[in-house]
Amino acid sequence: MSLYTNWTDMVVDYVKTKGENAFWAEYSKLEKGIYKDLLANHKEAKKTTINELSKEYNSSVEFTMGFIDGINDSLKKPYDLEAIEADTELVLDINLETLYYNMLDAKAEYLYTLPQWDGIFSEEKRNEIQKQYKESKIVRNTEKVGRNDLCPCGSGKKYKKCCGKNQ
Repeated sequence: MSLYTNWTDMVVDYVKTKGENAFWAEYSKLEKGIYKDLLANHKEAKKTTINELSKEYNSSVEFTMGFIDGINDSLKKPYDLEAIEADTELVLDINLETLYYNMLDAKAEYLYTLPQWDGIFSEEKRNEIQKQYKESKIVRNTEKVGRNDLCPCGSGKKYKKCCGKNQ
C-alpha cells in the first residue's frame, strides 16, 4: 500500500475517532510551520524527504504526506503521489503565484496572510492575484433567453409563458 493511500485512510480514521476539528488543528499546525519556512527561504527549492520533513516538524509521515498532497498542485513539477515513499527525495520547487492562488481557493486565510508573503509579493501583486481568483469564480451566462424564444426547460412553450412568466 502506498504512503498516499495510508494518508487518505488515516484521515478517515482520524476524523472518526478524534473528530474533524482535531484533524484540522493538527494538520494546520504542520502546514503553517512548513509554509513559514518555505516562504521565508523561497529563493531556493527545498530538497527533502517525507521522513526528514516529519522529523523536522515533529509529525507523522502520513500527515507530512498530506502536506505534499496539498502543495503538489503548486509545484513547478508535480509528483505522482502514489509513487512517493517515505525516503523518496523531493524537490519543493514552488510556483509562488500558483501557491498563493491555491491558498485563496482553499480559503486558507491562515496561510495566505502569513507575513512571509510580504517579502515575496507586493500588496499590489497579491491584490492582483486575489482579483484573478475572484474573476475565475464568477459565472457569466453569455446567452440570454429572449421573451419569445422557446423556453430552455424543454416545455415547448415560449419563455414568457413558461419559466419567464414571473419576471
